[in-house]
Parts: sequence; C-alpha cells; structure tokens
Amino acid sequence: MKHRNKIQILGLGLALALSQASGAFASAGTVTVGKAPGETSALAETSAAQTQAGQSTSGNVVTAGNSKVSDRPVVLPAADGAAAEADIKQPEVAAEGAVLLNAATGEVLYGKNQDQQFYPASITKVMTALVVLEHCNLNDTVTFSKTATTNLESGAVALGVSEGDQLTVEQSLYGLLLKSANEIGNGLAEHVSGSVSAFADLMNTKAKELGCKNTHFANPHGLNNENHKTTPYDMALILRAAVANDTFRRIDTTTSYEFPAIKNAGARTITMGHKMMYKTDSRYYEGIIGGKTGYTSKAGNTLVTAVERDGVRFIVVVMKAKGTHYTDTKAMLDYGFALHAAGKI
Repeated sequence: MKHRNKIQILGLGLALALSQASGAFASAGTVTVGKAPGETSALAETSAAQTQAGQSTSGNVVTAGNSKVSDRPVVLPAADGAAAEADIKQPEVAAEGAVLLNAATGEVLYGKNQDQQFYPASITKVMTALVVLEHCNLNDTVTFSKTATTNLESGAVALGVSEGDQLTVEQSLYGLLLKSANEIGNGLAEHVSGSVSAFADLMNTKAKELGCKNTHFANPHGLNNENHKTTPYDMALILRAAVANDTFRRIDTTTSYEFPAIKNAGARTITMGHKMMYKTDSRYYEGIIGGKTGYTSKAGNTLVTAVERDGVRFIVVVMKAKGTHYTDTKAMLDYGFALHAAGKI
C-alpha cells in the first residue's frame, strides 16, 4: 500500500513538472538551436516575418504551444540571383592595371589600379582614330611627309609608307587600327592638325570632354614618351566613345584588309592584331565590337576590348601585363556576363 502511494505521488510530481515545462515553452516563442541565450538566428527572424505575413516556412514542422519547430533545417528560398551571385567569383587578373566597365551605365564592375597611370602603347590609336573620324571625311587624301615617316624609334611597327605617298583617310585608318602602323599615326596627325604636337592637344581636349582625369597624350601612336600616360579607367571611357561610332566599329572589327600599293611596296593583305576577334583562334570571344592591342618595353602588353552580347555592352582594359592580356580580358568579360545572367546588372 505504501509502495503504491509513493508511485502515485511520484506520478503527480512528474505530471506537474511536465505541465510547467510546457507552459514555459509555449511562452518562449521560437527556440533557436545552437545559439547562446539572448541570440536570435536569421532563420528565426525570417520565420517570424513570414508568420506575420501569413506565410509558412518549408519543411516538416511540429507544433509545441504557439511555436513551430522544424525537425530538420529549413532552407528558405533565396532572393532572385542571390544564390547565383554567391557563386560568382571576382576575376583573377595578373596585369598591374585593369578595369571592367558597363558601357551603358558607366559603372565599374571590376577594377585593379584603375586610376593609376600607365604607358598605353598602341591602344593610344583608339583615341587617334576617334579624333580623326570627328575631323575628316573618309575620302580625304593624306599626303605623308618625311617627318611623319622617319620620326620613329627603332623597331617601331610600320607599313613602309614614305615621303610623298598618298592614302585616303579610310585606308590610313585600316593601316592604323589593323597593322598598328606608327608612321600612319603621324601622317594622320599632320593631316588633321599640321603637326603631331597640335594633334596631341586635340587628343587631350577630347579626353577631358570624355571625363578622363588622369590622361595626357604626347603623340598619336603611343611610342615611349615620359609625358604620354593614361589609366585603365580613362582608356575605358575612350573606347566606349569610339565604339559608339559606326565607322570606327566597322573598321576596327575587320580582320583582313587589302592595303593599297605604295612606292616601296605592292598591294598586300593586312590583318587585325587583336586575336580574340578570330573565330579560328582559341582566344576568340563572341561579340567583340572593337579593340586594340599594344606593346612597348615600358608599357608591357596593353589591350582594350569592347563586347556586346545579350543586350549588354562591356568595356575591358588591361595595362602593364606580362603576356596575360588575353586571359585577363576573358576573365573580366566572363565575370561581367555572369553578373548579367544573374540579374545583377
């Protein structure tokens, strides 16, 4: 009898303890597992917000008082593009200077020393072509002087144009942008302004109009000069303006052109130096609408590229590279299109 009474007393005590625990749990609201007292998890806050909005979280739940406790982790749907963005890694760029620009908005999507001055080398010729197109007719005749054709450093790329040779502005622009012929840059500068220095003044004026703040051009070709420097960001602004010109895009995306005969050479085929424009090249990138290569001992490899695809236009600039200009460019373009695909731009 005494044994039975003890069991009943123990049973009543256990029932009372369970009742008190249940009441405490009901008044506590959401319980966060793995958090120190007083901490609130993001999941708990989200669940509370969804409950107020009349929504419920996914997963199996059990009801304990006024709370809903999941028997497994609840995975909430990510905001549009958030999951994709989490997987989009910033590009790895080896060059000392680089930038990826959204041409439509001017937003810098990636930058590495984008406002630091570097020697541009022959990407200078993008600005040269832009200024020429704004001041000349394509059928104008350019007569090359001795100064234009001989005032070049040793080893400079040239087409062998000599004093007295004549080409149209259009023919000259093909030689400038495809072959990167430096004497043609001089000849065009003299045709527009009378001298290389006067043409450089036009280039600098145009740069300021485009918003360039750290650029100074001293010549139309980009050969080594201590006073001839620009930045990745400024060059992006220049290329953005250039590819807005239909004639520039047409000439600058031509991969093969029949260059006319001159005094020292017969007619010949010249080809584009930018390897990403060739479908047969492993470095080919779909959608290129303009670009230019460059190299000098001081500048290293430089490269500017404009790509338009899927309704978005990107401008990429690489400066002071050591042979990585194409892989750096591809990495930034891939990054830009990944952001676009994720709906982030």
